[in-house]
Amino acid sequence: MKRSISLWQLLGFGVASLGGTILHFLYDWTGETVWVAPFSVINESTWEHMKLLFWPMFIFAITESFFFKDRDEFWCVKLKGTLLGLILIPVLFYTYNGAIGKSPDWLNITIFFVSAAVAYIFETRLFNKESTTCRHPKLAIAILCVVALLFVLFTFATPKIGIFRDPLTGTYGI
Repeated sequence: MKRSISLWQLLGFGVASLGGTILHFLYDWTGETVWVAPFSVINESTWEHMKLLFWPMFIFAITESFFFKDRDEFWCVKLKGTLLGLILIPVLFYTYNGAIGKSPDWLNITIFFVSAAVAYIFETRLFNKESTTCRHPKLAIAILCVVALLFVLFTFATPKIGIFRDPLTGTYGI
């Protein structure tokens, strides 16, 4: 079972990497189609780049859950991994920018891939631990759904705080 979990997690990293890359350009590729906006990057803000990790991880977790129904801890592990990846993106980005200044595009791209890798490695370790338990899997699913809802909501009703600000245009949301 451990080997299959590792393979699934490696596949998940691949899906998140490829999916996030596609989502970075999808809004522009579709002529700024409104229904695509909640799932793809609409500007260069840090929040928008967090979508690139969230949506592929969330959709892959839903798919993966059909194959791991016997794992009671599944949704709690997925919640922890997803939140870790989402937190790493702004932490790494703002830490680097605060210390060095403006970051080059290659570093921003690296931050995305590092965040995805750390999230999936963390999940794999939790899955392979014998003591991992989940008392409230439905709560974990609900929290992931709330995060998904926030990504949709803040696309159209964007708070006027730094994480949502496009550093290139100074605008927020659509």
